[in-house]
Amino acid sequence: MRTLIYTAFVSLDGVVDSPGGGTEAHRSAGWTFKDIEFLPEAYELKGREIEEATALMFGRTSYEVFSPVWPDMEEFAALKELPKYVVSTTLGRDALVDNWGDITILRSLEDVVKVKESDGGPIFIHGSATLAHSLSDAGLIDRYHLLVFPVLLGAGKRMFSDTDKDKQMLKVAESETYANGITKLVYDVVR
Repeated sequence: MRTLIYTAFVSLDGVVDSPGGGTEAHRSAGWTFKDIEFLPEAYELKGREIEEATALMFGRTSYEVFSPVWPDMEEFAALKELPKYVVSTTLGRDALVDNWGDITILRSLEDVVKVKESDGGPIFIHGSATLAHSLSDAGLIDRYHLLVFPVLLGAGKRMFSDTDKDKQMLKVAESETYANGITKLVYDVVR
């Protein structure tokens, strides 16, 4: 069984929307770059993720934001040829880019389960708040990699849905707070 890992920049009030900027109408877009000192050590987790990833998964909106940009970015070169999965009921094959490795459209959570049950290593989910809601609510996420920023945004897509569901316990695998106030939290889902 493959490990499904949700990775996110998140505000203290749970917003994951447009941390680096973006095309969505979010009043605080780019919030990870505003008023927070850049410290390379606070982003060590992101470099490790690039080394550990064997596939990437996106929701449609995040795929449409990342796919025109990431294939040509030097810092994401190691991810270029990895398999990618896009979970969408509406995305057509004609909307897929042809310079970013093998891309498969998954039409349902059942398709995600089949990918999880296949052979291979960790699959990382970047962005994709709506997808993260569905996967978390269905109990499909195995680990969370979070960089929590010392900011309250008040508006934007949240990391977790407000679905009334059973309690889910998490176990801290790593944590560290950096001088710029960012806190790394890595949680394993307890099953």
